[in-house]
Amino acid sequence: MEWRDEAVLLAVRKHGESAAIIEVFTPGRGRHAGVVRGGAGRRLVPVLQPGAQLDVTWRARIEDHIGAFSVEPVRSRLGVLMSDRLGLSGLDAVVTLLAYALPERMPYPDLYLRTLQLLDLIAATPAWPLAYLKWELALLEATGFGLDLTRCAVTGACEGLAYVSPRTGRVVSAQGAGDLAPRLLPLPPCLMGQGDAPNDEIALAMSTTGYFLERHLVPQHPAQPFPPARARLAALLARPQLRSA
Repeated sequence: MEWRDEAVLLAVRKHGESAAIIEVFTPGRGRHAGVVRGGAGRRLVPVLQPGAQLDVTWRARIEDHIGAFSVEPVRSRLGVLMSDRLGLSGLDAVVTLLAYALPERMPYPDLYLRTLQLLDLIAATPAWPLAYLKWELALLEATGFGLDLTRCAVTGACEGLAYVSPRTGRVVSAQGAGDLAPRLLPLPPCLMGQGDAPNDEIALAMSTTGYFLERHLVPQHPAQPFPPARARLAALLARPQLRSA
């Protein structure tokens, strides 16, 4: 068995004396693992950094085997972010969420393209957190848990939307919420795609997307903690000194 594809590196861990096991996200093969011989060596360690874009070739005798990767660097993103604490946190949240959320070997070509676009934004401009929030919505949609933010689940109205139901993931208007409002999740304007937003508003919106990510993903991974990188990113976005102008 052999195939070749482009990929984003999600995770790497040492394997034996000099090899490494990597997890990548590819448009055609989804999340896929394999051994890189020499992956812990001096030549490949700088290449095998989370968030890097790679050209990978995977080979195995049988499709179900873990197989081996040969890799060629296409684009490194970690180096340009070394002095950017928020950018590093964003990159870490993206790759760890993908490694946690995606089933093995199932392609998500649209999500892959959105991920590339987001990682490029993180490496290029500080105005990326809103794109990150939209990416989380896309991740929920791709994994089967998309939110319905179109009209109130109670009244059917498209105006005055103020909350999200934690049970159904549908929006609720202030009028429709009534006495149940304290039990509902916040719906900041940025979650509806209503223009730019300061980072603290994005952090508030992440409390809503995060509720659904944890609700739907944690039961599928009972032996794994939910990626702490996401909580670190939300905390940084909520800090006054890191809020957007």
